[in-house]
Amino acid sequence: MLNVSDLTVQFGKRVLFNEVNLQFNHGNCYGVIGANGAGKSTFLKVVSGDLDPTRGHVSLEPGNRMAVLSQNHFGFEEHTVLDTVKMGHEELYAIEQEKNAIYMNPEATDADGMRAAELENKYGEMGGWTADSDAAELLSNMGIKEDLHYKLMQELSGPEKVKVLLAQALFGDPDLLLLDEPTNDLDAKTVHWLADFLAGFPNTIIIVSHDRYFLDMVCTHIVDIDRQQATIYTGNYTFWYESSQLALQQQANKNKKMEQKRAEMLEFIQRFSANASKSKQATSRKKALEKLNIEDIKPSSRKYPFIAFQPERPPGDQILKVTNLSKKSPDGTLLFSDVSFTMNSGDKITLLADEATALTAFYEILAGETEADTGTIEWGQTIKVQHLPNENAEYFQAANGLNLVEWLRQYSQNKDEQFIRGFLGRMLFAGEEVHKDSSVLSGGEKVRCMLSKMMLNSPNFLLLDEPTNHLDLESITAMNNALVDFKGNLIMSSHDHKLVETSTNRIIEIGPNGMIDSLLDYDEYLTSPAIAEKRNALVGASA
Repeated sequence: MLNVSDLTVQFGKRVLFNEVNLQFNHGNCYGVIGANGAGKSTFLKVVSGDLDPTRGHVSLEPGNRMAVLSQNHFGFEEHTVLDTVKMGHEELYAIEQEKNAIYMNPEATDADGMRAAELENKYGEMGGWTADSDAAELLSNMGIKEDLHYKLMQELSGPEKVKVLLAQALFGDPDLLLLDEPTNDLDAKTVHWLADFLAGFPNTIIIVSHDRYFLDMVCTHIVDIDRQQATIYTGNYTFWYESSQLALQQQANKNKKMEQKRAEMLEFIQRFSANASKSKQATSRKKALEKLNIEDIKPSSRKYPFIAFQPERPPGDQILKVTNLSKKSPDGTLLFSDVSFTMNSGDKITLLADEATALTAFYEILAGETEADTGTIEWGQTIKVQHLPNENAEYFQAANGLNLVEWLRQYSQNKDEQFIRGFLGRMLFAGEEVHKDSSVLSGGEKVRCMLSKMMLNSPNFLLLDEPTNHLDLESITAMNNALVDFKGNLIMSSHDHKLVETSTNRIIEIGPNGMIDSLLDYDEYLTSPAIAEKRNALVGASA
């Protein structure tokens, strides 16, 4: 359906892709992964025609329609929300505009009337008669209420615009759908709906996303961009990750016989294939895995940072007691109130709130960086806390040009340079990178430095405010594994569905009208009518 032939993309001396050949087949969903800067978004731009390759070409089957998620959030400001969605099907929208212009023209000729009749027939054949209702249904499913459908795009908030542009890409069931980070700025409920929608989408999808839950829900194949090449693997992200790790382990074990390796691979595929029957993409993914050739599974060359939180001592019986906590923002807005809970041994809590400012304020209070308006906090005597804030700029702005070794040495009891360099190396700062000025790091590099600082302090309690922000998939996966293995307690907020689902066992949602404390798993929590009713009450006081 879509063929990529001898694709080469080069910027100056930097080669992103070198003679890449791929075939994307009808009905499959392909998740594009790769390290930051590998060329994921560039690949989508080449496929969409927004960027010409240095060499090679991309060919879409004749008669097929492509739709692309727009990254220009201000490109439709003078159009109504409903029209913006319909503009996703360019030919249909053009026909609608042309025939309506004829009807509105009082001087229309007989020839114009004949043209309008032709357009009406074509419009009907293309599904135009239900265009408005189809667009409205998409918008409503994404939480864009009906009273916004006829407003101009410029009247919407940023997150609302994102949802409208997503509806635009989905409108009219395009033959090929290109989505670059479609879950950015979406709430958990909308992400869940979108995953359900795409899992049942009948045509071809190519997605770039850092959201592993989303990739697992919708993908039948993974496109791995690495070392100037792109390779298609059968299965979703978790299958790709686990199978490549198994192949890597087998590669390292030179003494293991080939027959034994093959048996291990077969057992892994059969287990994963059985699990796939529970997914939204059940039929296509299960069949794809059953047809998979074992030789197609290759060890990944991807490097993962070493993330492991090893407590200096286990938490005691008294961990954390919060009583009647409340806080207002500087402008007087009530962020949360009446928050009371006690943490027990083994508790790992997901903290939710309608406003990100409420979450950040709560973490700052627990970390002792600011004071609550009311209430008390009692930490157990054995508890050693480390806080990963959402915004970490102050830790690096105050570094006065320290390189990475000097920066991290501030937080380490062991000041030996070789020890610090070794620690940084495990966090993927290799060779001369350790001499980089700490004030000019990228967002992901800063988070890896902050995680290094935390690990060196051997905490048994973690406060994590959006810990996956700025991280690539490899670092997110390493973080997830570390939190699953962590023997202490934690409170965490994250938009990463899989991280929350696998790393925590309790949910606390705070708001201006009180709190919810639940032991439901994350999926059940998001879809529970009883929880939805309580959540509406939480945000009601600020409405």
